[in-house]
Amino acid sequence: MADARAGDRRVGVAHHYGWAVAVTADASHRVIDRRRIELIDPDLPAAPIHHEGGAHELHRTGDPLDDDALAALVSRVRDSVMRTSAAALDDLAADVGPIDSLSVRAWPDDLPVDIATLRRPPHESRADSAMYCQVLAALAEDRGWTVHRFDARTVEAQAAERLGDRADEVLRGPRKALGPPWAKDHRLALAATVLAG
Repeated sequence: MADARAGDRRVGVAHHYGWAVAVTADASHRVIDRRRIELIDPDLPAAPIHHEGGAHELHRTGDPLDDDALAALVSRVRDSVMRTSAAALDDLAADVGPIDSLSVRAWPDDLPVDIATLRRPPHESRADSAMYCQVLAALAEDRGWTVHRFDARTVEAQAAERLGDRADEVLRGPRKALGPPWAKDHRLALAATVLAG
């Protein structure tokens, strides 16, 4: 799906625990590439704080880890996310050509960093997601890409407002032009690229 023509390449990412949908578009909002990317090695917990250290028994496989064990696990997970996500972004850039920007979901700037606080509500439900966004942003900056942060609740409406009469064609048209999959995550990621310009 890559286009060999030169031009502004913007990547929008709609992430979940351990994987993401990445949509690459050009300056005219034409989709160049869409793909699922893996963000973590499969043998590690994708949400260590929420699933292994949180207060919700439903998510755990045993007793919650103590602070030291949880911190060690989080460190291993973060290292894996760095390696796996870097490989995914490098593969993407190799396929689509030079990338100008990466858009990721915004995370709270005041999120605590110590494990003892992160594992308590309301932080434990946000910490793992924020880690993925922070890693993706850092990797993008390392590659010289501009990083944009977006609000997943409003990004599609903001993009539609910016696009005006073209909104439906740009955000929903790829499903007809490219075929499935083209779902909410794809629209969200593409909408994020619209706001990056």
